[in-house]
Amino acid sequence: MEVTFQIPDDLVTTTDDLPRRALEAFALEELRAGRITEVQLCDTLSLARIQVDGFLKSHGVFEEYTLEDFEEERRSLKELGM
Repeated sequence: MEVTFQIPDDLVTTTDDLPRRALEAFALEELRAGRITEVQLCDTLSLARIQVDGFLKSHGVFEEYTLEDFEEERRSLKELGM
């Protein structure tokens, strides 16, 4: 889908890659709101999975990792003999 919108000239500090920055901002907000997954973010931004981790970190988005997540991983590794 193609979307077009107007941005007031006084808000545009640079036109360098403005369409890409707008797409990234939109996709990031959709991820934060839970409307898309990280896989969909990869597809939307044409990034490899490993690149998405860096993209998210550079925008202050960190995956929530709970003690329960850690314990589940520990149990799984123990079952695998690791």
